[in-house]
Amino acid sequence: MVASTKKENKNKIGNNSLLYHALPRPGKLEVTPTKPLTTQEDLSLAYTPGVADVCLQIKDDPSQADNFTIRANLVGVVTNGTAVLGLGNIGPLASKPVMEGKAVLFKKFANIDVFDIELNENDPDKLIETIASMEPTFGGINLEDIKAPECFEVERALEEKLDIPVFHDDQHGTAIILTAAFLNAMFLRKKKASSVKIVCVGAGAAGIACMNMLVESGVKRKNIFMVDVDGVIYKGRKEMNKYIAEYAQDTKDRTLADVIKGADVFIGLSAGGVLKKEMVKKMAKNPVILAMANPTPEITPEEVLEVRDDVIIGTGRSDYPNQVNNVLCFPYVFRGALDVGARNINMAMKLAASQAIAELARKAADATLDSAYKDQSMVFGKDYIIPKPFDPRLISVVAPAVAKAAMESGVARRPIENLQQYAEKLKMTVDKSFSIMQQIMRNAQDEQKKVVFPDGEDHRVIRAAQVMVTEKICHPMLIGNSEKIMKVLESRGLSMKEGKDFTLVDPKSYPTIDGYIKIYYDLRKREGIVPAEAEIIMRYRWAALAAMMVDQGDADAMVGGFTGKFNKFLSQAEQIIGRREGVTSVYALQALLKKGYIYFIGDTDVNVNPTAEQIAELTVLASDAVQRFGIDPKVALVSHSHFGTFQSESSKKMRAAVGLVNKINPDLLVEGEMQADAAVSPNAMARTFPDSRLKEPANILIMPNIDAANISFNLLRATSQRVEQLGPILLGMKKPVHILSTYASVRQIVNLSALAAVESHKN
Repeated sequence: MVASTKKENKNKIGNNSLLYHALPRPGKLEVTPTKPLTTQEDLSLAYTPGVADVCLQIKDDPSQADNFTIRANLVGVVTNGTAVLGLGNIGPLASKPVMEGKAVLFKKFANIDVFDIELNENDPDKLIETIASMEPTFGGINLEDIKAPECFEVERALEEKLDIPVFHDDQHGTAIILTAAFLNAMFLRKKKASSVKIVCVGAGAAGIACMNMLVESGVKRKNIFMVDVDGVIYKGRKEMNKYIAEYAQDTKDRTLADVIKGADVFIGLSAGGVLKKEMVKKMAKNPVILAMANPTPEITPEEVLEVRDDVIIGTGRSDYPNQVNNVLCFPYVFRGALDVGARNINMAMKLAASQAIAELARKAADATLDSAYKDQSMVFGKDYIIPKPFDPRLISVVAPAVAKAAMESGVARRPIENLQQYAEKLKMTVDKSFSIMQQIMRNAQDEQKKVVFPDGEDHRVIRAAQVMVTEKICHPMLIGNSEKIMKVLESRGLSMKEGKDFTLVDPKSYPTIDGYIKIYYDLRKREGIVPAEAEIIMRYRWAALAAMMVDQGDADAMVGGFTGKFNKFLSQAEQIIGRREGVTSVYALQALLKKGYIYFIGDTDVNVNPTAEQIAELTVLASDAVQRFGIDPKVALVSHSHFGTFQSESSKKMRAAVGLVNKINPDLLVEGEMQADAAVSPNAMARTFPDSRLKEPANILIMPNIDAANISFNLLRATSQRVEQLGPILLGMKKPVHILSTYASVRQIVNLSALAAVESHKN
């Protein structure tokens, strides 16, 4: 029955994979222009005659190719298809889906462009010559799936010939990740690298590279025992090449079953099922097994657990803990190498990558991983010794470490002066909100404000609170059952301490709760509220409790809404805290970030059909909020009408609102009423209304009603790729209050909490 289920799953995956690669168009890649090509002038710049000037610049100074072409960010993924995954020598054409996949990973994780090159050439000398001739095209070469021992010769020769990084990922990517896993396993087992016995099954390219790197990390060569298809590699054995001969030991052991006795570490880079349960029993106390054969490891975790429970085990598979996956390093190794113009990728850079990855796993897991790895433990320990591939911190940790090592080892042609700024820049590639949140975060860090969270039991809020504590954004106050909150802290491996780092507000026992009950009763006793009802509201309606804490000055700001309805949270906040003096309504502003652009859209959540006066008030409040991000507001009042083309109640309202805003704040750049395409496209504006004051794309789009605002926002959010959300930003409250949607991510919670903290500085 189990075998049948596994076969069905395999067939399902196979069918899905075929559809994935075939539809909606074959393959996984396309070439996309980065410059406009819509006019005759564009054509003359992109091609003849304008391109000639660029060519001459590069002819006179070859380094200018990095400034005028894609080369500095372009990697060639090159193979001859002789050792593809676990499929063997399937040839270059059949290897193309794998190389396209590698290209996708480069782009996804490090924003590196790739051309995949599949060469029909098995002669090593001709292969070297062909790849070397492509140096003018690429900033780096990633060799892939070339069989041993030819791969050693190809890489060595190319490193000597070329002045760009050459990296055989099967060797060095595997070695970097394995070394990181090894370092952390030794850390957990309190064993010294210099004293452990290692048995490695698999003496191909990856096996040799892994052992070489472990030696550089402190393992004694005499303690490494390698095994291949012919058995243990021992001194005097005839069947071995010069590379594996370096690991030949003076031993009488001839089989894996012999040599495994007393081993501290087993490393598998061979074939499924070669490590038997009986062999595992012979290993030393608290051993480490890294069984990386794919798709079937040398032994499965289930099989290991049948014979002993003191083992740290990792595999190459994503459905088991501790996946030893090259994607954890190769995009970031190349990112760091390319950005400093490294001439090669040396051992110092590889070791730096390993150490950075190992250290990252020892930190609390990034909060954003919850959505990608649901119900998986990410607490540093035997089931979590290396980070997850989707950890967004990898690029800003590993790439700077590699760049630093390149500079210190003298292979960098373009040294980076400020590595911290470089790391922050890299963060923007995975977190689009980081660019606009930098100043907000810095301002929040200046003074630690108290932000209260009525949804304090929600794991996203607790994870967000850990981020806020780590980044020193604010002092979180979590409302909820103390046992539930502490259980989440423990299960998620979070390090923040109650009292020191955050405040736990349990309504059943919080010291000031009785005082809040009395205040709330006095506030609403003439609205039909009796003392017993006031107590129920304060103890069980935590949004009301949070609002009361802010109103009484025990908290500086409130962020909630993840576990309830927007309107209910807003109603309780308005009843207790109230609106800012002189403001007639509150409003919700949503922000969307896409490819370097940010658009604020309002009002998405509060006012169904605002008046012209409310539209004007919203415009002024929104502009003030946008300025806090260091952004110069450019406002468009959007309509179906374009500067008088339609006469309707809605268009007249928007037109009147423009006049009101100009009276309130004559210096604010606001224009309308206008259609949305002209608001974001200067070309469309120039064609349809050349006299408009708005000469650049608007960054604040004020809609005529809640339907238009909410539909526009959700449609853009749902249909745009690589778009991130910030909001809703609540405007018009007396004190900072923000009410997020139920699907808010941890990063969105952190971002709005930082904004709330900064807003509280002004109160």
